[in-house]
Amino acid sequence: MTTGAHLIAGCEEWCGFPELGIPAVKARVDSGARTSALHALNIQPFTRNDARWVSFEVHPLQNDRSVVLRCEARVHDRRTVKNSGGLSEKRYVIKTEFSIGDNQWEIELTLTNRDSMGYRMLLGREAMSGRILVDPARSFALGENSDTEISAIYSKHDTLRDGLKIGLLASNPDLFSNQRIIQAGRERGHDIRFFDIRQCYMKLDADAPEVHTRGGIMLNDLDAVIPRIKPSITFYGCALTRHFESMGIAALNTSQAISRSRDKLYSLQLLQKEGLDIPITGFASSPIDTDELIQMVGGAPLIIKLLEGTQGRGVVLAETGKAAESVINAFKSLNANLLVQEFIAEAEGRDLRLFVVGGKVAAAMQREAAPGEYRANMHRGAKAMSIKPTPQERKLAIRAARAMGLHVAGVDIIRSKNGPLLLEINSSPGLQGIEDATGKDLAGSMITAVETMCNWKRQLGVQVLEST
Repeated sequence: MTTGAHLIAGCEEWCGFPELGIPAVKARVDSGARTSALHALNIQPFTRNDARWVSFEVHPLQNDRSVVLRCEARVHDRRTVKNSGGLSEKRYVIKTEFSIGDNQWEIELTLTNRDSMGYRMLLGREAMSGRILVDPARSFALGENSDTEISAIYSKHDTLRDGLKIGLLASNPDLFSNQRIIQAGRERGHDIRFFDIRQCYMKLDADAPEVHTRGGIMLNDLDAVIPRIKPSITFYGCALTRHFESMGIAALNTSQAISRSRDKLYSLQLLQKEGLDIPITGFASSPIDTDELIQMVGGAPLIIKLLEGTQGRGVVLAETGKAAESVINAFKSLNANLLVQEFIAEAEGRDLRLFVVGGKVAAAMQREAAPGEYRANMHRGAKAMSIKPTPQERKLAIRAARAMGLHVAGVDIIRSKNGPLLLEINSSPGLQGIEDATGKDLAGSMITAVETMCNWKRQLGVQVLEST
């Protein structure tokens, strides 16, 4: 629709970029935003004829990463842009032809990852100036594409089979985290498959080592493995991962790093050695030392943890000295190894989970225990919300993951009156809670980390959408 010299657009419209080979992408029309932005991944700068260019990938359809377009454009600028969350980031800026309805003109466009946004494209006021007026009560005022029409537009898309062969080593193929990792790998063009750790077996041979899975299928041709080992099979899972490593197959988290993180006492000793702040912790073998152990951490209330516990199991809050003594002695009578830890009252049942991938904090959330539950039982009805961690908390999480040797880690931190303290490091962190809370594509970040480890790059300059 037009009025005078202006088009009347709704709050969302279909548009395209002919020069980039993008026939249709749904855009959020936002006159409150100055800059237009397009969802782009694997952004790679390069030089052509002494000019700066950039190649990038676009998933033009929301919630569908199976359609991948590879684009190239000359770099117009590189500038700092503040996103909707108030964070500043440096983006590449290109100039390209923009089409909407039956109209076309050149606009400036920034390239950024918009996975967590509701639209793959944001149309800002600079691109609309003098041309478009917005009616926020309408949608697709300049033309709508049905699902059938969009399917027809992208029906000639052909996925480039140039990816890695990746094995996901785990126990439950239906677990949300495992499904997400497989989905993210396949969407990025990789051949990723689930292998049940318990159904894999190894041949140790100096000349021809092998790994097989049930049915005699050999797994020696994998480029990388992603171990997701549940605590009850840590020994065998680490042995299997170690065998892959000995064959020159990259592991996203190594067997040694996983073993370190699974031993609560050893992991705390490593963190202490690195000078990282942890709650005051005590460990003893004999029940005779119970009283001194309790006093060592400041007395009750205190936390008692089984070394073999996980996801809050085997963790008890003892509110009095008598209760602490009873629990400790009960565990000791069962020959269970445990440690005691000071209780951080000022945390008020809250902790932080920082998700570290490849030496960077990819996402962070705060968890608050349900009423009547201690923070260790965060899997029982806890509330989760996205947060922006402090620089000190980011640094602490990154250093903790590095101390363990983990490329992927869920680092749990508690805020005390003396600053952040490290609680625990998980080598197989779950994805559902933190992806839901933050909107981040952490499974995709894990696949990107595998690509980096394998020195793999997608072929550049390949247009996989055939011209019509």
